[in-house]
Amino acid sequence: MISLKNKTDIEGIKKSGQIVRKVLNELAEITKPGIRTIEYDIKAEQISSSLNASPAFKGYGGFPYSVCVSVNEDVVHGFPSQRRLKEGDIVSLDFGIYYNGYYADAAITVPVGKISDNASKLIEVTQQALNIGISKAVMGNKINDISKAVEEYAVTNKFSVVRDFVGHGVGFKLHEDPQVPNYYIESNDVLINEGLVIAIEPMINESSYKVKIKQNKWTVTTKDKKLSAHFEHTVAVTKEGPQILT
Repeated sequence: MISLKNKTDIEGIKKSGQIVRKVLNELAEITKPGIRTIEYDIKAEQISSSLNASPAFKGYGGFPYSVCVSVNEDVVHGFPSQRRLKEGDIVSLDFGIYYNGYYADAAITVPVGKISDNASKLIEVTQQALNIGISKAVMGNKINDISKAVEEYAVTNKFSVVRDFVGHGVGFKLHEDPQVPNYYIESNDVLINEGLVIAIEPMINESSYKVKIKQNKWTVTTKDKKLSAHFEHTVAVTKEGPQILT
């Protein structure tokens, strides 16, 4: 069941979203060759604690960390570790917050030093696919209008969208109805109403959309070992149009 949000709820989610954005901005700033990926987790927990906010992912379904850190061919749900990032890597950082009763969720993919032209294009296309998807989150449209726009933009640029993992409602819980796929499903004709709050999150692969789960039972990686990028915003549907809350 879809839980629509009122103005008070949306303002509460926005406050959570501002913390998410602050954390992701600071994680992007510390990204450089040589950083250990566990440092992202430590930094995120420090910032969250200082603001009396709780990282939403830690312990969720048994996930052991506060930040999902997915490097190169890893798509989502990567574990922070002692791994050091190298020049030319790309790293996706996915983070959520629970604050004063509300959840917000966002993700970015950032370059590590100088990266290849194709990696740079993948990041740019994924970020723009998110922007295009958000532009379709308007009253009277359907969820599959978002999905179609994201998929068409990715495919036009010779990339593919992950099908096994999708966006979602968010706010009262970390994951709510409706699902928001990044590929078109005709039957997914859920009407977009005022007060809908969703996490739109294109996960776009350099080559095939096919993925698999690693032995840790969490980390999703491309089957062909090609690169993947991920961007996400929490978005509210208002009479004035889509409002980005993160």
